[in-house]
Amino acid sequence: MKTVTKKDVAKRTAQELNEKIYTAEKFVDAVFTVLRKILSEADPEVRIEIRDFGVFEVKKTKPKPKARNPRTGEIIYVPARRKTHFKAGKLLKEVLKEPLPPEEDQ
Repeated sequence: MKTVTKKDVAKRTAQELNEKIYTAEKFVDAVFTVLRKILSEADPEVRIEIRDFGVFEVKKTKPKPKARNPRTGEIIYVPARRKTHFKAGKLLKEVLKEPLPPEEDQ
């Protein structure tokens, strides 16, 4: 599995905009910082919709009064919390649905 870092995103953004990498890094970093702030400040839920890409959501979970610790078997209480969820947009889904090319034996 290939890992793509924020630096890689900045490089691709710089190529797309015909800009210097250090300029694109500032914009990419700012976008991720703003998205992170919006998601973390959710009170209690929020939805960030980016057309043709997808939707980021913060959703509430229900409290679980009778959860079980799998290691000890002890019954514990798990309070309500928030979790993130991503749903791919239509264009992204269509690209991901395309069949993979057959792999060649090496």
